[in-house]
Amino acid sequence: MSQASYKEALKVFANQSDEFIVEPVTNGLINQSFKITCNNTGGSFLLQQINHHVFTRPEKLQQNYMLLWKYLREEDIPFIIPEPKHFINDKTFFRDGQNNYWRVFEFISGTKTLNIADNISQAKGVANIFAGFTACFSKFDSNQLHITIPDFHNLSLRFRQFTQSLNSGLNERVRKSQQLIDDLNLRERYVNFYETIIESDEFRLRVMHHDAKISNVLFDTASEKLICPVDFDTVMPGYFFSDLGDMIRSMACSENENSNRYEELNIRKDYYDAIVSGYTEVLSGQLTFRRKNIFIFPGY
Repeated sequence: MSQASYKEALKVFANQSDEFIVEPVTNGLINQSFKITCNNTGGSFLLQQINHHVFTRPEKLQQNYMLLWKYLREEDIPFIIPEPKHFINDKTFFRDGQNNYWRVFEFISGTKTLNIADNISQAKGVANIFAGFTACFSKFDSNQLHITIPDFHNLSLRFRQFTQSLNSGLNERVRKSQQLIDDLNLRERYVNFYETIIESDEFRLRVMHHDAKISNVLFDTASEKLICPVDFDTVMPGYFFSDLGDMIRSMACSENENSNRYEELNIRKDYYDAIVSGYTEVLSGQLTFRRKNIFIFPGY
């Protein structure tokens, strides 16, 4: 990161008579984040540079977040998300002279993130909190939100890309992957199921996180209590199975999502059951009987 660019963003936000301690926050994969602590007051905030190569319209991310933040405050809904902070020009978004995009949030001290659920109680708690996030916005018009990553959870598109890659891929690579390819082809019925859902009026669009994994939840360092979800860049209109599927992928699995120990991977059924029950017990009042039947997947 450019030192000049960093200083420009900080200058527009903070009082330059102060001295600061800067600490990189390394658990994010896309954006660059920094904990900034003021030596004079001891207060901290989170300064974040948005990756505009991934998010080509960074301003839309912040507009989405402000819509969510204002809705929670105006409706007096007691659900925690980090408070957005304003630059000195009263904006919550800043583009510097090198076309880097910045924003600032409160820094929630005394918290930590986890890469994998260590027990089923953690898994169920994460499912509760992401279900609670969607439940808070049950009366919010999700069409107000910008699409920050088009087709992000479009299963039909992903399956088409998969089949196209079989025709264009190297023969040797396809041969080595044949067992996995066969397994995926056997699951084409899920694509058909997905298309039935998105074409049906029975399944409403909701405010979905779309990156619902344990590493996007803050835990209290001392008590292990869940505090709040974070990383809302992928919040968009969507269907509830997106967040549920993300949690099953990232927490029911015996390895964290970045592991390459493929021979060690397996699905922990007790974690799967805890995630599904934790999610549905919060959203049960918002799901019709027919929507609840979505969980009866053939061939699990």
